[in-house]
Amino acid sequence: MKAVILDAATLGDDIDLTPLRDEVDTLEIHDRTTPQECLERLQDADVAIVNKVVLSGDLLASLPHLKLICVLATGTNNIDMDAAKRQGIQIKNVTAYGTASVAQHTLMLMLCLANRLPLYQRDVIDGRWSRSPFFCLLDHRTLELAGKRLAIVGSGELGQAVARLSRAFGMEVIFAARPGNDTQDERPALADLAPEIDVLSLHCPLTNDTHHLVNADLLARMKPDALLINCARGGIIDEKAALQALRENRLGGLGVDVLPNEPPREGHSLIDASSEPLNLIVTPHNAWITPEARANVVRLTADNLRSFKA
Repeated sequence: MKAVILDAATLGDDIDLTPLRDEVDTLEIHDRTTPQECLERLQDADVAIVNKVVLSGDLLASLPHLKLICVLATGTNNIDMDAAKRQGIQIKNVTAYGTASVAQHTLMLMLCLANRLPLYQRDVIDGRWSRSPFFCLLDHRTLELAGKRLAIVGSGELGQAVARLSRAFGMEVIFAARPGNDTQDERPALADLAPEIDVLSLHCPLTNDTHHLVNADLLARMKPDALLINCARGGIIDEKAALQALRENRLGGLGVDVLPNEPPREGHSLIDASSEPLNLIVTPHNAWITPEARANVVRLTADNLRSFKA
C-alpha cells in the first residue's frame, strides 16, 4: 500500500512520522503541494494523507487507484465528499487530538484579556510605567474571573475541557443551547444568556446556524465589559461588529485564534486594529499546535490506516 502526504509541513518538522511509515509499504512525503501538483503526486497512490490541500471532484475522478483519504484534522471541507463517496473512497479524519492544547490557549486568551495585558504591555513599552507618580499603573479596569459567569457555545469534548479549567478559577459555567435547536434544547439560548455573562467562549463548528452567531444584535445585549473569545472557526462572529463594539467600549475584550480566510493574505480588520490601544489579541490559528497535539494527529492517523487495513 502506497500513501502520499501532500502537506506534511502543516505538522511541523519536529514530529516523528514513523507511526505512519509502519502502517504502509511506501510513504511519500511532500511538505507542500500546489493544486497543479496533486494529480501527478497521487497518480499511483492508494492513500492520500492531507491536512488542508483541496481534493476536488475532478481530481478524485482522475485517481482510480485511490482507496482512502486520511485527513490530518477534524474538518473535511477541503474534500469533495460526494465525489469520494461515488468512487468508493473512504474518508477518515481525526478528532479530539488537541483538546488540552486548545483549552489551554482559550484560557490564555481569557486571562490575558481579563487582566488587560495588551493594554498594560503597551503602556510599559511606551514608558508610561516609568513616568508613573507611584509604583503601579491601574488605568485599565481588570476583571477578576472568580465568581464571574462564562457562557460556552459547544458542549463537546473541547467545550467541556474549557469548562473544567474555568471552574478552577472559580467561574460559574453555563452551556448555551445548540444554535438552530434552541426550541428543543433545555439549555438557555445564547441571546437570553447574553445580558448575564461576563465571558463568552465559542467552541462550535461553523454552520449556517452559527455563521455570525455573535453579531451586532447579540453584542448590544452583552455587558460592556464582557470578554469574547473565538477559538472555533472564523465567521462565527461578525468581526466588523465586534471590532466596532470594542472601539466604542461596548465590549471589554476580544481574543480570536481564527479568521474567515486563512492565511489572511489580503489582511483583516482585526489584524490592522492590533496596532490600536485596544484589549485585542489575534493569534494565527495556533491554539492546536503543541507538540503533544501534533503527535496525537500522527498517532490517530496511524490508527485510521490500521483500521482501514483490518
